Amino acid sequence: MTSSRELPLKGVKVLELGQLIAGPFATKLLGEFGADVIKIEPPGTGDPLRKWRMLEEGTSLWWHVQTRNKRSVALDLRSEEGQSLVRQLAQEADVVVENFRPGTLDDWGLGWEALSTLNPGLIMVHISGYGQTGPYRDKPGFGVIGEAMGGLRYLTGQPGEPSVRVGVSIGDSLSALYAVIGTLLALQERHKSGLGQEIDVALYESVFAMMESLLPEFDATGQVREPGGSALPGITPSNAYRCEGGEYVLIAGNGDSIFKRLMGVIGRLDLAEDPALAHNDGRSQKAQMIDQAIEAWTQTRPRDAILKALDEARVPAGYPFTARDIAFDPHYIAREMIQTYTRESGEPLKVPGVLPKLSATPGRLGNGGPTLGQHTEEVLDELGIDPDTRAKLRGAGII
Repeated sequence: MTSSRELPLKGVKVLELGQLIAGPFATKLLGEFGADVIKIEPPGTGDPLRKWRMLEEGTSLWWHVQTRNKRSVALDLRSEEGQSLVRQLAQEADVVVENFRPGTLDDWGLGWEALSTLNPGLIMVHISGYGQTGPYRDKPGFGVIGEAMGGLRYLTGQPGEPSVRVGVSIGDSLSALYAVIGTLLALQERHKSGLGQEIDVALYESVFAMMESLLPEFDATGQVREPGGSALPGITPSNAYRCEGGEYVLIAGNGDSIFKRLMGVIGRLDLAEDPALAHNDGRSQKAQMIDQAIEAWTQTRPRDAILKALDEARVPAGYPFTARDIAFDPHYIAREMIQTYTRESGEPLKVPGVLPKLSATPGRLGNGGPTLGQHTEEVLDELGIDPDTRAKLRGAGII
């Protein structure tokens, strides 16, 4: 979908002082909707994400997703000259996003007090493991630690077995989403006051905010929610069921009317008409029995036949998609969630599409991840740094 209207964040300048996942994911989202994102990377090495997971031609394939629509400036933040250049960039920026250890930027003269004095309208987003205050402030914290402290890691896995991690960096990604929400709220408020503000995002809090009724249930009853494996404890039926051949289907028959239709499909009208099972609270007391009845039906049938029967009965069902399933799924393709980016080598690369979907001003796929320092000269030229000074900075290894 295209539009003649400008992207909603066109004219917003974002300075990214961070690396790896949470901060850069937040700025990626802003860049997809028109923000001019200037990414500061250390000269020589760049963002460590360039070397994470699977590499091709020496660069992470993840890089082409995480860093699209950004301009890369190679700049040594530990040098006085580099810090001076960042202050100049911050004077022209609307937003600074950083995910260093709390206090690091203050030590470099690049903290909130310093930058907001130069630019009162600046919005500064901090993303860290534990936040900018509190007794854990200075502890190192990666996403997996935030997932653990936030309560998610305890619930993942089978009852009585060690917990397992979610297969992606969900703590970082959730924090990035909260960072974007905070940025948009602060931009809206700045329209009224003309002033910027700080946004403090902690990894563990971003996860904790997703934990539904975990805390009030404990407070009211003293019960600690335990891992439920593939089931959703207290919501019945919603589970993974073995099919003929060892595959699995996921069935969510937890709506009252849906439950009746599901029981009709599996030939258990006795359960469909049982008054004790008419609502979720009653069904949850008989969850094991209901799951056994469903699996007695699924394990005698191939997965595709099960899905067809459930679709016809309008019972929500699916199966765990692999990367291959996603890449060729017609619904993903029709919704433009599978996009193709052409790398500098000329080779195509499938990448995720842009979210959320706006009808009038949809986001842009844009370019893939920039090479290290690809835009250094361009950005410094925009700052008015003359060629001789740039040559000296380059010679000293500062850019």
